[in-house]
Amino acid sequence: MPHDTLVELLNGFHGARILVLGDVMLDRFVYGAVERISPEAPVPVLSVERSSDMPGGAANVARNIAAMGARATLIGVVGDDTWAQDLLTQLTSMPDIDSHFVTDSSRPTSVKTRYVADGQQIMRADRESRAALGTGVERQLLDEFSSVLDDAQVIVLSDYAKGVLSDAVTRSVIETARRANKTIIVDPKAKDFGKYRGASLLTPNRLELQAACGHDCTAPEQVIAGARRLLDQGVCDTLVVTRGKDGMSVIGGGNLAVHLPTLARAVFDVSGAGDTVVATIALGLAAHGQIVEASALANLAAGIVVGKRGTATVSTGEIIAELRPIGGRSDPQKIFSLDTVLQLTRRWREQGLKIAFTNGCFDLLHPGHISLLDQARRSADRLVVGLNADLSVRRLKGPNRPVQSEVARATVLAAVKSVDAVVIFSEDTPLHLIEALAPDVLVKGADYTLDTVVGADVVRRRGGKVVLAELLSGHSTTETVKRVAASTAS
Repeated sequence: MPHDTLVELLNGFHGARILVLGDVMLDRFVYGAVERISPEAPVPVLSVERSSDMPGGAANVARNIAAMGARATLIGVVGDDTWAQDLLTQLTSMPDIDSHFVTDSSRPTSVKTRYVADGQQIMRADRESRAALGTGVERQLLDEFSSVLDDAQVIVLSDYAKGVLSDAVTRSVIETARRANKTIIVDPKAKDFGKYRGASLLTPNRLELQAACGHDCTAPEQVIAGARRLLDQGVCDTLVVTRGKDGMSVIGGGNLAVHLPTLARAVFDVSGAGDTVVATIALGLAAHGQIVEASALANLAAGIVVGKRGTATVSTGEIIAELRPIGGRSDPQKIFSLDTVLQLTRRWREQGLKIAFTNGCFDLLHPGHISLLDQARRSADRLVVGLNADLSVRRLKGPNRPVQSEVARATVLAAVKSVDAVVIFSEDTPLHLIEALAPDVLVKGADYTLDTVVGADVVRRRGGKVVLAELLSGHSTTETVKRVAASTAS
């Protein structure tokens, strides 16, 4: 599949609008070490070191959408408890997620607590209710859905069988969305896929497909047969079946049956991988991609996310960094993930080369940026540029920025002769990136001082230096955006 086609599709993720409805939950991870067995029962004793909470279920689908530079509207049901407040607080910190929660005091907020010892999950405890929603809560949920439907390009139903997507709610939502000519993607959990009749696309895993079609779905031809059976019943138009280590299969109308091999290099944690798949496919379709193209990107994203710990997300920059094996490009690839750029910088250092680093949003590349990059490159043998992800830019600059997506900005930067590598980062500052890269030279514009340059102390402590580059007057992205806005308004 052509590299440029997939990059263009990724570029279309920017600003896409996806509506996610389903079972929201909180994923809690408790980390520690096991050094003994309990004297009270034959169970390990976990010495707790730390814990972390993050959005899970449908909320993790929305989180993945936001991490890839798009906008998500999230609808779900929570309890009247502190877990709901914790979940809402985390989502509020993500400016690209608009949360619409219906509170049901009769049920708890769903919480999955995973206990992890030395990188291995040893137990999971769930706090939840699977009871059907009351009539009043269902009505509120459907009213919320109808009120925000028009603004969405694609609808995702994230069913974790916690009671939110009852037969009645699912049927009503699909009928309403179809009347509005919306694409409807379902991540299913029901054994009877007839519940989702009318959906555009279902994304079951192999075992879910097997339960739904009633026969083994291990071999590729069995997966196709199972999917065809559901298609013949008119359940949906297309199925994308995730098959773990065997990748994924896309089966649709006509003769469409494509198998995509897995691209995961190492598997640390599969928590939330299905959420990443459905989020990426939704964005690919919202960006007007074909289902096989969107699934190819989802396959890449899944291969990346299972290499991370916890309920993780993927950025478009990380996906671009993985595209070279698919595209078969002969020209050097300049856009890297953190892991791959660290491998590159190690090789540079083995060759005795010095590394410079600078960072920024680089929203509309202008002569001032080019001057900064040229000065940074002249300060060392190689230049790595840290680029703020879309989500980070919106937190720093406001909801109307960036003007260009992180994919477009990274592509333009990679075309600049003085730039040797581009790494997209989602944090507000590049401190983590600087600590990992340990550059010999850190470069920022002369509008900073040595005391205000993020990471300056880290670089100098390791024997590196900080350079304040001369600025070209009269060039500012913010002022350019203001002039364009004023010109448009007049």
